Order: sequence, then structure tokens, then C-alpha cells
Amino acid sequence: MNLPCILAYGSFVLLFCTLETSGAKYEPNWASLDSRPLPAWYDKSKIGIFIHWGVFSVPSYSSEWFWYAWKGQKIPGVVDFMQKNYPPDFTYADFAPMFTAEFYNSDQWAEIFKASGAKYIVFVSKHHEGFCNWPSKYSFNWNSGDVGPNRDIVGELANSIRSKTDIHFGLYHSLFEWYHPLYEKDKANNYTTQDFVRTKTMPELYEIVNKYKPDVVWSDGDWETTDEYWNATQFLAWLYNESPVKDTVAVNDRWGKNIRCKHGGFLNCDDKYNPGVLQKRKWENAMTIDKFSWGYRRRANINDYLTLKDITKVIATTVSCGGNVLINIGPTHDGRIAPVFEERLKEMGQWLGVNGEAIYESIPWSHQNDTTTPDVWYTAKKTAQGTAVYAIVLTWPKANQLVLGAPSTSTTTVVSMLGYPSNFSWKPNPGGGMTVQIPVIPFDQIPSQDAWVFKIQGLKN
Repeated sequence: MNLPCILAYGSFVLLFCTLETSGAKYEPNWASLDSRPLPAWYDKSKIGIFIHWGVFSVPSYSSEWFWYAWKGQKIPGVVDFMQKNYPPDFTYADFAPMFTAEFYNSDQWAEIFKASGAKYIVFVSKHHEGFCNWPSKYSFNWNSGDVGPNRDIVGELANSIRSKTDIHFGLYHSLFEWYHPLYEKDKANNYTTQDFVRTKTMPELYEIVNKYKPDVVWSDGDWETTDEYWNATQFLAWLYNESPVKDTVAVNDRWGKNIRCKHGGFLNCDDKYNPGVLQKRKWENAMTIDKFSWGYRRRANINDYLTLKDITKVIATTVSCGGNVLINIGPTHDGRIAPVFEERLKEMGQWLGVNGEAIYESIPWSHQNDTTTPDVWYTAKKTAQGTAVYAIVLTWPKANQLVLGAPSTSTTTVVSMLGYPSNFSWKPNPGGGMTVQIPVIPFDQIPSQDAWVFKIQGLKN
């Protein structure tokens, strides 16, 4: 096996490599599985879209954990909501026929995702409620083929993404289900039995990989027991060695309570994970536009949603430290992407249309954020002329002077702003670094409104 593109940044060695698997066989243990290089497309992509859609989108109240909040945690607000609006004998399963998806148009979704500038998506095939968004052979009457939409939700989206975009298609899958009787039995047996894994979890995983050929398998629901119960290493060895996506698939780290943030492909660690410093391994920041939920909430107000300025800050702070951003939306029960989500995604796409040079296929620089001025984050890119450094500026500089402490200038240093046609003048600072003088730019000629990218070439560092 070749590892042709190991990249070193200071003391860090990052496996952002092209996968070449001729003759490779990965053993079902973490030492072997972790030796597999991450497919190059994943690191280059930087931006993904997460989509949480399921039966929880029907009550669209509280969050995608609605069932557990109602029956497990018995959160007073959720219990009160059910008592006021539904009969006493109403069950969570009664929501499923209301998951109608009559306005679900996967082609329209694909166009929105394309306009967002995202390079991959991760669609929830099954959340912790256990409802499968495809006609699974292993989920009798609790799947989108048998109840609710009576459609192959996953298959339709996979076809649209692949026929209308160049976006990589990925799937989220929850290992466990809150109230499945076989899981509850295995749990009561202290996980010494594996009936749920044998008859439900693993058959589903093999089914979605063979049927839909996802480029991402995003596992979740791992935290109650270890990878041994889930047979995670056996599945991943098959995925890497024999599956139809063995050369292209990327996986995360949620394969057991003892595995997260330690093993797997890229690291999620926690929801909204954003360490703010360069990591030794490739990682992903899975975060939400709705600050309080991954699923759609009818009661959300406009202040509950991230603005484009918020989103560009997340992108800058994540990508500069070597991470990808997975930005979540929650569709409605009838299959619409709410206008607020569509607007945010298209705004992001417009920003990336100007500034994507600093994001896509970038690499971490020697500094992640500036040593003098706050709200400045760096990325870099190797070019034929040397390393181009990008300073992502989240706050417009006072008096139109951008003071930077990290760059080490030379006589050939050139500074420009992405989306603006002219170079900017600059001078070295006495103690190191540089000050960039920004000319007066007419409002209608400023390329961005929420974050600005300065491209610096010809630096010593």
C-alpha cells in the first residue's frame, strides 16, 4: 500500500492521503483499521451538509430526541405538549403515518445543496427512534416503504445527488434504538448477548452500503456500550476490504463508547466539536444552523438560527485547524427545506463562491490564528509559486488597516483580497508581522459582507 501524500505540519503528521488499496487487507482490529489512509476527497471537501429527517419531524417540538424526552426523560414541557394535543392512548408510532413527505422533491434538495457550495452530504438513514428512511428488509412496518411516505427516501436522494451534482453522498446510521425490545434485552443482559446487533444493526448497515453505496458511513448511538458488542471492527474490515465503496468510503469514530475520539477514520469526538487548535488527526465539526435542535422545530424563532456571520466563523475556525464542517438542517414532515435553511445555505454558497480558494483543498498553515489581531484565522495552499497563505478576517479592520503578527514578510510579498481586482499596499511592522492598508472600497464592490479573505504570497514562513 502507498501513502503518497502524508503531510507534516511542524510536529503534526496528518493522514490526508490518496487511498491505494491494491492487495491491501485490513484486519478486524483497530491497529490495522487505523492504518487505512483517509480517502483524499474527504479532506479536500471541507464543507458538508447534514440532514436530520424522520418521524421526529412530525411533532417537530423540542428536538429529534422527542420520543426519549417524552417517554424516557419525561421532560415536563414535552409531556404537557402531548397531553394537551393528543389523546391519552396516543403512541409515538402513531406519528409515523403523519410523516407524509408529500412535498419531498429530491431534485430540489440536490439543487439547494449544490448552491450551498457543499462537497458532500450526510443524510440520516435511521436515527435513535429506529425508523428507517428506506424500505429495509430488517425493519418490519417501521420504515418509509411500509408507513408514512411509502417511498424510498434514501434512494431518491442518492439518485438526485449523483445525477444532478458532483457532491459525495453519505449516510448516517444509529447503531442503537431507544426502545427496540431486542436491544433492551441485550442491555438487560449486560451486553453479553447480541441479538439486536445480529438481527438489526449489522444487517441494516450491510444493506445500506450494498444498496446505496455511500461515500460516508457516519455512525452514531455508540455511547452505551463498547465496540465489541457492536461488532464494529468486523464490519469496518468488510467495508474497507470487500464492500462496493472500499476505495472511496470515509467513516467517523462513533463505533463504541471506548472508541470515540480515538479510532476510526475522521474524528467527531462530540457534537459541535471545535477545539480551536490544530489536531494530529483529521476531524469534523458536526454542527447545527438551529442552535437548539438537529431536527426541524416549528416553534423556533429567527434568533435561534445561526447567521451567515456565525457560519463563516465556524468555517474559518474549523478549517484553519484541519477540520471539516458538517452543517445540519432539519426538513419538515412534509419534505420541505424551510426558507431560513435554504437562505443560509445559499448565502454560504455565495460566500464560498468568492472565498472558496481559501477553503477547498486548503491545508493548515504554521499558525492557525493571528498572534496580534483577534478574529483572524489562516489557511494555506501549495502552488507552483510557493505557499499561498489566506488570512480569513472575521471583523473589518479599524481605520482600514489590517495588522497581522504571524506573517514573516519578504521583498516579494504580495497581498490581495479574494474577489477584489487590485493588490493592496503593506509595510513591515517593527516587531515583526505586517500592516496591510486597505483602500476605500465602494460598498457595491466589496466582495463579501461577513468575512473577508486576504491572500498573501511570497512570505518567508
